[in-house]
Amino acid sequence: MHPILKTLCGAIGFLLASCACAEPTLVQDVRVFDGERVHERRSVLFDKGVIVDADHRGAAPGGARIVSGQGRTLLPGLIDAHTHAWRYHELPVLFGVTTQIDMFTQVAMLKESRASRNAARADLFSAGTLVTAPGGNGTQFGVAIPTLVRAEDAQAFVDARIAEGSDFIKIVMVGAQGKTLELATVKAVIDAAHRRGKLAVVHVNTEENARAVLEAGVDGLTHLFTGETIDAQGLARLAARHGAFVIPTFTVLESEAGVQLDDLLADPAFASLLDKEMQSLLKARYGTAPRPARLAAPKALTAALYKAGVPVLAGTDAGNAGTQHGASMHRELAALVDAGLAPVDALAAATSLPAKVFRLGQRGRIDKGYKADLLLVEGDPSVDIRATRRIVEVWKDGESANGLRDGQRKLVAQRLESLKTALALPPDGRIGVFSDKGLKSPFGAGWMPSTDSFTGGKSTVTLAAQPALPDGQAPLAVIAKVAPELPYAWAGVAFMPGAQPMQPANLSAATLLRFKVRGDGKTYQAIALSQGVQAPRARPFTAGPEWSEVTIPLAEFKGLDTAAVTMLGFNAGPQPGDYRFEIADVRLLER
Repeated sequence: MHPILKTLCGAIGFLLASCACAEPTLVQDVRVFDGERVHERRSVLFDKGVIVDADHRGAAPGGARIVSGQGRTLLPGLIDAHTHAWRYHELPVLFGVTTQIDMFTQVAMLKESRASRNAARADLFSAGTLVTAPGGNGTQFGVAIPTLVRAEDAQAFVDARIAEGSDFIKIVMVGAQGKTLELATVKAVIDAAHRRGKLAVVHVNTEENARAVLEAGVDGLTHLFTGETIDAQGLARLAARHGAFVIPTFTVLESEAGVQLDDLLADPAFASLLDKEMQSLLKARYGTAPRPARLAAPKALTAALYKAGVPVLAGTDAGNAGTQHGASMHRELAALVDAGLAPVDALAAATSLPAKVFRLGQRGRIDKGYKADLLLVEGDPSVDIRATRRIVEVWKDGESANGLRDGQRKLVAQRLESLKTALALPPDGRIGVFSDKGLKSPFGAGWMPSTDSFTGGKSTVTLAAQPALPDGQAPLAVIAKVAPELPYAWAGVAFMPGAQPMQPANLSAATLLRFKVRGDGKTYQAIALSQGVQAPRARPFTAGPEWSEVTIPLAEFKGLDTAAVTMLGFNAGPQPGDYRFEIADVRLLER
């Protein structure tokens, strides 16, 4: 298992240990939003993961846990209608999101998530592998995926996705000319999905393409798009005429526009559940400069869609810069209200509506026989949508998530505490001791092979200690074969400075990375990764036939947080081929 996945699994295991056992529960005298409308005073009884009575009268059953609803509102668990469930599987439930509708993830991740369904994770419904053209949007993430070229291959392509486990079909019509699907191919995929009884949704980024796919019979648009002007009324009428739904994804549109209109991290209750890395993704923006006027078009179109009766769903596009799983749903709800939806309809956009249009069964409502996925908040979000943030308790399959929330706060606090003090560097700064007995280091999880295999690549690497140099230090030979499958293919060696792989370590006492190298004359990459940074920072070096010394100031790894370093590495790639280099005397130095 890749180190990142090991770390995530460890965190999930910690949280699972805190999960409360299910018991009959009566939320008493509470305001209820049932998925469509508000009931000012009801009592709701649930047991064994199912709502037993949505309007319980009389005494509580024997042995039931009683929860006061005074001044509070009980909602169905929230459904995020647009996520990318690559990681952070433990977060959604902590923020009241009990179901995720995933628009693109690895098939292996999809299968693993379904096999491990439990009360600590949001249920996952997924498109699995999206439908895109060679080199098109979706192929840039370093994960090998099948692509589609010809309309006549659409049915076979759709059938393959369904066989992998896709619940619906996600199509991408975005990209440069020649790197996006032609409209005829998109229509063929839509028709192929419908022949198999599956929904077809499309990601577009222009008004022209939105009109084209609506005319082609798409069931829903997975995004709106930024812009300053748009024919909102005309496009809304077209969507209504074709019976389509729309997921605006304002959270990521704000990121594209370079603005932050709602600082969720200003709320200590939210900030305490997110470690530094999780917070960094939420703070990030795709737009390099604020351009709030770019939100005019999606706001106008959302208002027009709402007035035209088009189902508008709440989805965050979580997994992208400016978003975070679970937390961002509360911004999305507020953004929908800011765009013109009544608060009660924004709540429906995150509960009953996605359950209905994506055919998710007995969820998204508070009614007898429905899943006991529930969210209890202080106040009345049907009046003030931001009341959804005042979370009292979350139940997933009838089990309270309060233990999970407490466990996450402790975990976050521990991580923050562990990074306060810089690690003491070895007196000579040397961080690698290589020999035929192993690859050792004075601290951290140490040295290990690193390849693109966990992203679906087929690159390989062999590490072998070599005879000692005159100074007594044994070089490490890195013998790599970089495969051509991925655009960001690599193979090399990584040093993990944290106690566990991919855990951060405070290396702020160091300012320089120094090492000796020789090899086949090719150019390689020294990389550094820190918590909260999505892609490694890299600096090139050449491995010539004679030993040379390379010194890289850590400041040259732009954006690296030396107080939270998760990995240092030396990689071959991305060009495919055979590589061989040796490194020795690797040191982290104060100056």
